[in-house]
Amino acid sequence: METTKTHGADAGELAADAGPDRTEDDGATDATAPETAPPVTAPATTGEPPQDTDESDESDESDESDDVDEPETTGTADVPAAHAGVVPGAAAVVGAALGLASLTGTWLGTVLAERRQLIGQINTSSGSPAQQIEQIYGAPWHTTAAVNGVCALVALVLLGAVLLAGRNAAPWVRAVAWGGLALGVLGLFVAAGTWFDLFGGLPTVAETPVSSGG
Repeated sequence: METTKTHGADAGELAADAGPDRTEDDGATDATAPETAPPVTAPATTGEPPQDTDESDESDESDESDDVDEPETTGTADVPAAHAGVVPGAAAVVGAALGLASLTGTWLGTVLAERRQLIGQINTSSGSPAQQIEQIYGAPWHTTAAVNGVCALVALVLLGAVLLAGRNAAPWVRAVAWGGLALGVLGLFVAAGTWFDLFGGLPTVAETPVSSGG
């Protein structure tokens, strides 16, 4: 009988010892469970990360669209600028060529002078020597001077417009324009001097003495 009680008491003590340990373990597991659960469930309930992702995607798309549009605007802006620089340059070259032609002469002036000389020969076939000189030599000379003077005037007008309108033109355009303007002024002076016989008068024929019969 004594041994039975002893075993019963020992069993009660073992049960009492085991009870608190088990409750402490359960409490520990319950205490740690809430700490590990929120990191797993929080992203699913809040929904904030998808919104941030959409905003970043939209900003990236807007940046890409801006990058694509920039070359188009710059390209369209460069085209009018390029055309604006071509017109003054071409006008300056043409004006300089006309200024040079007013000094050296042109094919048109040569043809018109030869035509005028032929007409003079036809008209003065039976005229006096002074008339022949005037029609064969003087008239073609004045025709050449008139053509050269017209070229000089056109060059001056064209180059003057280039210099006034193209104040922001390239340096080479203005240099060519100023050079052609100087040639045009010189050509106009030479043409005017030729027309008014400033560089040399018409040739004259000595009068033959009239012999008296006797």
